[in-house]
Amino acid sequence: MFGHAEIHDGVEVLDVGTGCGYGAALLARRLGDDRVTSVDVDPYLTKAAAERLDLIGLHPRIVTADATGPLTGEYDRIVATVSVRPIPPSWLQVLRPGGRLVTTIADTTIIVVADKTPDGGAAGRVMWDRAGFMRTRHGDDYPPDELADRFREIHDREGDEVTRGRYPVVEVAEAWELQSMLEVVAPGIEHWYDEDDEGRRTALMVHPDGSWARATAMRDEAPIVHQGGPRRLWDLLDRIRHRRLVEGSLPLYGSRVRITPDGVVHLRRGRWTAVIGP
Repeated sequence: MFGHAEIHDGVEVLDVGTGCGYGAALLARRLGDDRVTSVDVDPYLTKAAAERLDLIGLHPRIVTADATGPLTGEYDRIVATVSVRPIPPSWLQVLRPGGRLVTTIADTTIIVVADKTPDGGAAGRVMWDRAGFMRTRHGDDYPPDELADRFREIHDREGDEVTRGRYPVVEVAEAWELQSMLEVVAPGIEHWYDEDDEGRRTALMVHPDGSWARATAMRDEAPIVHQGGPRRLWDLLDRIRHRRLVEGSLPLYGSRVRITPDGVVHLRRGRWTAVIGP
């Protein structure tokens, strides 16, 4: 992430996601304490990181705050090791003219690199590289995990529609390009996957709008797919997989990025376009 940011002498950096303090340590050693600000929402993490940094003689500015909210200062670089969707407008507000931000989009592995534009937004591209980070939190506790119950509910449900899928069952969360493309065009889908000792694969998909899908088959067979709710999630996945087979790749990686001042991300590559908003 720092490589994509093109860190060099004299720049001031906002490190979003202090965590253990490792990133802040690298930046402070490279640039000096007075050119590094690191922010995290969790007071335990910021306190522990500051203590670790003090032990090795480094004292960047460590701030406990929600990085998606109002921020102070001005920076030449903003590098996030947490993921967001969309880009917080406050990042663009504190980014100096010509400054660069580097971040990942929540629930994808795409790295967005964009430089500040005169209109208060930013422009750049999705890099031919991948990274994955946890979502930003808005408090010092982690949200409850309710997915297990939702997956149990659909594990044996018959569904409104039962069909045979076009392609073998895939573990979407481990197919990074596929998962990222699906998240951009149909955000909010959660995934569960299992493969038994005999090679039978089962994949579940759920969405907050009530849509769900379950696909089951032996390793290389076309699956039986049960789907319910307002959308057919497995059909969405199959259309993306078909596009990759027909065109040889998906258009997401390498796409051009335009970020408006309100943080909405507009993607374009050839005829393909997509919008990443709230």
